[in-house]
Order: sequence, then structure tokens, then C-alpha cells
Amino acid sequence: MIITIGKPCAITEKGGRSNNEDSIYPLPEQVTLDQKLFMVCDGVGGAEKGEVASSLACESIQTFFSTFLKDDPTPEFIHKAVHYAEVCFDSYVQEHPEAMGMATTLTMAYIAYSGIVLAHIGDSRIYHLRKGEILYQTEDHSLVNSLVKLGKITPEEALTPPQRNVIIRAIQGTHTPTEADIITLNDIQPDDFLFLCTDGVLERLKNEKIAEIFNGRLSVPEIKDALMEACDGKTRDNFSFYIIPIQKVEDSMGFKQNILSFLYSFI
Repeated sequence: MIITIGKPCAITEKGGRSNNEDSIYPLPEQVTLDQKLFMVCDGVGGAEKGEVASSLACESIQTFFSTFLKDDPTPEFIHKAVHYAEVCFDSYVQEHPEAMGMATTLTMAYIAYSGIVLAHIGDSRIYHLRKGEILYQTEDHSLVNSLVKLGKITPEEALTPPQRNVIIRAIQGTHTPTEADIITLNDIQPDDFLFLCTDGVLERLKNEKIAEIFNGRLSVPEIKDALMEACDGKTRDNFSFYIIPIQKVEDSMGFKQNILSFLYSFI
């Protein structure tokens, strides 16, 4: 399939913290309608270290994709990209020992011919929305989510415990290797949205409110404004997000047949 996106929109803000440890790729002023790779990362490790971790993850994974990707990214390719990021973390910590312990979450979306490839590590999230309905969301790699799945606490209790921000997967380095959960979305339609966000956004917005904002009636700038209104000046954490609107979806086989028919008309 050939997926055409509308103009994406992104925000990364320090929120209630003194330092912004979130990073996004690409930067809002650099994104184009031809963009295929998107990332939102939430760094861990205190002032500067978390900022370095999230930025380095975006930079290294983008470099791996731009250098080695020849076709749609496979799970194996993405695992190699994450490993490359871990190697880059090792190199950075070797030169800057004070950064030992830095880590980051990862959310990644790639607009491919097979669909939209998603990968995530940690508790930043990716949503696929259609007219106010959440069709898919990633599952947090967090301590509280594990406790909910084990039946130790209820989903309601998971909203308040002190361990709420403890994650059980993160990009840290080869000394603590991790693995992304990867899925390809094939049911993509015009006017769908992808929404990548850090947990600072989720601090203020539950799923019901997110679905309401992405109701299919608001433009991308209006969605951004609604998200900013909910988060700006009201979060304890940094908050960052990417809104990716789907504009058009075409059958690639039909597209190829039309090209062939056009070429045959000249023979």
C-alpha cells in the first residue's frame, strides 16, 4: 500500500521540570510530507543524562535507518537498530563516566509499504485512532502494568502507586540489552491518526480524553491546541508528542498496474 500523510505536528516541552529530558525526531521545523521515520523518547537519569539518552537514541536509530535500510524495516532490522543505539550509549558513557545509568524509552513509527511499522520500549505510548476510537495502543513496559497483569493491583490502583514511573525496559547500553515490541498496522484508512507521546502527556490525559480529542472533527492544529491546553502548566513531568495524520491510502498493486498501463500506451 502507498500511505500519504498530512502535515505532522510535534511538541516537546519541559512541563513542570527544570530540564527537558524528552527528545523527538524529526524536529517539528524539519518534518516534511515525505518523512517516513518518527520517534518520541523519554530520557531517564537526571538532569542532562536523560536528555543525552533520549537525544542519542533518536540520533543513532535515525543514522542506522538512513545508512542501512533498503526496504521496509523488519523486526530483525529494528532489533539491530536498537542494539546499535546501545553500542552508541556504551561509547558515550566510556567518554563521559558521569552519564553511567542514563536510559531512555522509545516509541517509533515508520510509514512503510507493508503498512505502518511500530516499535516501542518503556512506558511512552503509540496510539492508532480513527474518528474517536482507539484501534490500537502499545502496552507499557512498566512495573505497575506488570502488577496489573499479574492481578496484584487493579487498573485504578495503577494510577497512583509510588512505583508508577518505574519502567522495566529501556535503552541503556549493551550491559543491559533490551528488545522492542514490534507490530505492523495493516488496517490504515484516510483520516486515521498516529499519536506518539511520553508519559508526561498521559499524566494529564486518560484514554477517554485522548479518544475525544481525536474525534475526527478537529484539524491537526486544533488537536495540538487541545493537547497543549490539557498539559501546559499542569504536568509535573516533561511532555512530548507527535501527531501524524493519514491523508490517503492507495493499493500499491493498483498503482503499479496504472504505471504499467501508462508505459504500455507508448509501445
